[in-house]
Amino acid sequence: MVRTDSCLARVGAGVAIGGAVGGAVGAVYGTYEAIRYKVPGLLKIRYIGQTTVGSAAIFGLFLGAGSLIHCGKSY
Repeated sequence: MVRTDSCLARVGAGVAIGGAVGGAVGAVYGTYEAIRYKVPGLLKIRYIGQTTVGSAAIFGLFLGAGSLIHCGKSY
């Protein structure tokens, strides 16, 4: 069991929150782009999925890295 104040728990929470926010933003942006560029048929689903996963991964990576950097600081 991981303590709630441990660095690993904070980084994990950062990755999870970043992934959730990135996924939401990616889904909205992917939908907008698919409609804007008139992506045909079922390729819309693939395009939106790729945008969602890519955005979630990037947001999660950066928020997790930020949490890791912030982990060593005490105020």
